Amino acid sequence: MSTTGPIKQARKALLWLGVIFLVSALVLIGGVIGSKTTFAPKLALDLEGGTQMILAPRVQGGSGAATQEQLDQAVEIIRQRVNGSGVSEAEITTQSGRNVVVSMPGVPDARTRQLIQASANMEFRPVIVAGAYEATPQDQLTPEADLPKPTEAPKNASDTNWITPELFKQFEAYDCPTEEGKGADTVHPADKPMISCSPGVGLKYILGPLEVPGANIADATSAMGRGQQGVVTGQWVVNLVFNPEGTKQFAEVTQRLISLPGVQNQFAIVLDGTVISAPTTNAVIADGRAEISGNFTEESSKALADQLKFGALPISFDIQSEQQISATLGADQLKGGLIAGLIGLLLVAIYSIFQYRMLGFVTILSLIASGVLTYLAIVLLGWSMNYRLSLAGVAGLIVSIGLIADSFIVYFERIRDELRDGRPLPSAVEMGWKRAKRTILAAKAVNILAAVVLYVVAVGNVRGFAFTLGLTAIVDIVVVYLFTHPILQLLSKTKFFGEGHRFSGLDPSLLGVVPLYQGAGKIRSFSTEAESARGKKNASAAKEAERRQTIAERRQAAAHSGATKHDDSAQKDSSNG
Repeated sequence: MSTTGPIKQARKALLWLGVIFLVSALVLIGGVIGSKTTFAPKLALDLEGGTQMILAPRVQGGSGAATQEQLDQAVEIIRQRVNGSGVSEAEITTQSGRNVVVSMPGVPDARTRQLIQASANMEFRPVIVAGAYEATPQDQLTPEADLPKPTEAPKNASDTNWITPELFKQFEAYDCPTEEGKGADTVHPADKPMISCSPGVGLKYILGPLEVPGANIADATSAMGRGQQGVVTGQWVVNLVFNPEGTKQFAEVTQRLISLPGVQNQFAIVLDGTVISAPTTNAVIADGRAEISGNFTEESSKALADQLKFGALPISFDIQSEQQISATLGADQLKGGLIAGLIGLLLVAIYSIFQYRMLGFVTILSLIASGVLTYLAIVLLGWSMNYRLSLAGVAGLIVSIGLIADSFIVYFERIRDELRDGRPLPSAVEMGWKRAKRTILAAKAVNILAAVVLYVVAVGNVRGFAFTLGLTAIVDIVVVYLFTHPILQLLSKTKFFGEGHRFSGLDPSLLGVVPLYQGAGKIRSFSTEAESARGKKNASAAKEAERRQTIAERRQAAAHSGATKHDDSAQKDSSNG
């Protein structure tokens, strides 16, 4: 094996690790300078406190009450929305079967409040009539004789026979600026027309019955819009993907609307009673994909996509009360958790030095590298994804100390095994790595899989434990590949470790090592190995040499021992004779 190859690989790996540390540190420093983050990780509700909001159901007409089933469904949808927005460790529960209590770390912004309150009930309805945003002046009202009157039963949702004289009077009298925001309070029957406003374009509409419900949306994402030539328009849009039923319904609607004149060629996208967009139909959309455009910002498009993705609330809510709450656990519990982690780290360090001598310092340095990389990851995730560290997450970090150290121990023992087989240290490091990395990757794959399953099926603080457990498993793989193995490649070329100093942790006499090659074309005999080891001062080395014999070697030793006894017996009989 080339002497320069492993050294070059080791230096390259360490360089990559240095680049990772440097880039992470520079990004963090840039965020701190820009006042977007701090050097400390964000803490969760149990360690830092936050905001508690009590949500009261908004019931139509101000009477009646929400059912327990509606509240339970609302809790689950709000939890998905809040978690999907990047706010971690939030607690959402019901209170006395009447209200929903939302507790989250920090102070929620306007977007988060909208996620919590809005029903996000989306409907696709055809446009029948469009008019001015404000109420029609009295002197411009349509005379009674000229009011539209149905001549027959409506044939489809776009049919003008849905418009009755009473509905048209309501439409003319409807004043959008004063009625705006009340749409979510009213439940509009799916099989009846409705009046709605579009603040973005300053129009109001008479819309036909529901054609495609929002429940048939399979996915929703926000992105920059593109024109017909594929050029980015600079406007934020929401892209929708329908399920099979929604795809079929949407294709039928666009097939009908494409041939209709005027405003009847439009279909309205209605969110909580308000028209957010009313595009014209230029082609039949049969692939189940649609785009919602409007006066969106990046934040509002992302919020709408999250609302549509996780489904509509069965009811809307008003924030009844809001207050700041203190940490449920506080600094003492956090301090106790950190002390427990330091004790665990100290015990691992003591064991490593006792078991591996100077080689144990490689374990300590690897743990330090893992700790720094994990810390940087947690702080950066807090900035970019609003991740918050809870006490359960701290527990996951403490547990990971032992799991990370286990990787180094597996590697060291594989190196020792190769040394016992008579390999020189540089060769033992490479062969031991080939054997150890498969075991390490298999173990970390199991750790990551367990963390993912736990994160998916669990709720609340348990997810924090699963997250840090999975994160540290990934960090462990990075460190053992880019730090531990390269460091050992470099140390194997030094005199202290290469010649097996008694304090290196790789002393051949302590490992029961007998070289394969013994000079003059001879190789070791395992029976001779055991016998020569017995004559050494260290009896444990002799036992180790015997223990590592294969079946063939044991038979050879037994045959050799039997032959020796036979020769001794023959010599004794000859002397007696």
